Amino acid sequence: MTDLTAFIAGLPKAELHVHHVGSASPRIVAELAARHPGAKVPDDPDALAEYFTFRDFAHFVEIYLSVVDLIRDAEDVRLLTYEVAREMAGQNIRYAELTVTPYSSTNRGIPDGAFVEAIEDARVAAEKELGVVLRWCFDIPGEAGLPAAEETARIACELQPEGLVSFGLGGPEIGVPRPQFKPYFDRAIAAGLRSVPHAGETTGPETVWDALTSLRAERIGHGTSSTRDPRLLEHLAERRIPLEVCPTSNIATRAVTDLEQHPLREMVAAGVLVTINSDDPPMFGTDLNTEYHIAARLLGLDAAGIAGLAKNAVDASFMDEGGKKALRAEIDGYLREFAD
Repeated sequence: MTDLTAFIAGLPKAELHVHHVGSASPRIVAELAARHPGAKVPDDPDALAEYFTFRDFAHFVEIYLSVVDLIRDAEDVRLLTYEVAREMAGQNIRYAELTVTPYSSTNRGIPDGAFVEAIEDARVAAEKELGVVLRWCFDIPGEAGLPAAEETARIACELQPEGLVSFGLGGPEIGVPRPQFKPYFDRAIAAGLRSVPHAGETTGPETVWDALTSLRAERIGHGTSSTRDPRLLEHLAERRIPLEVCPTSNIATRAVTDLEQHPLREMVAAGVLVTINSDDPPMFGTDLNTEYHIAARLLGLDAAGIAGLAKNAVDASFMDEGGKKALRAEIDGYLREFAD
């Protein structure tokens, strides 16, 4: 796997399921914690590894929100966003649809216009200076209920920043039924946004069905439990509805027992279009290169197979067709060079 590790490191990639605050590196988290004395989060990067050890999904959400609380002004937002792009550039990520949760910041007092201006300023700078194209998925934090859904839909539909392409739903699934969010997804879809809710990560396949029927999902975040329902797998495969698979995340949050039990193999065997993603990489002690390495091992892939996974992400993205064609060609060219 040594050669494949080098291949993955240099492979041009797109990422479709990665969270804004959840991508904060230990260095940035520690810097923010030091700027905001009294926060629960350690300001020592070495101590963050222990802090980011999760008992279960509920504990993960608790820790995640403690990091969210460090983002207290537009300067924090801009710094975080640009630094996330810098780390993506180091992994040869060319394009990323970053899941952003405006409500978590506006609810803490950052004006919606200032928040949007900060991420957009970072986006433009990242593309110009780092060569990373960022797009936004504005995400409802499900645990905050319908007020958060209303605020997220309002910001998305009224402010509509240039980089915004999709509308999502994250947070805990247990006790947060998907159908209640239908009016907000309907509003976002009518405004031209694409539907990409999380579903079937810590609940069963019925949650994926709800996301498909009530929220008109075009991609599913995680969808881990889809393999429990053969009819659902067939539906996903036939309709080419992609799953955003995040192996290490599923282990860290206890959604899956261990990597050998991960349903990725079953998804691929059923013909489902899967993309590989890192979710909240520093919190889970991973990055996108590591997730590709895991997927290659689980699926027994060679370099061509890994390049195929990279092209899956391009195909499943909301990039314009010109951008897709260019990134596919770059992946193919890189594969040819590696083969030579």
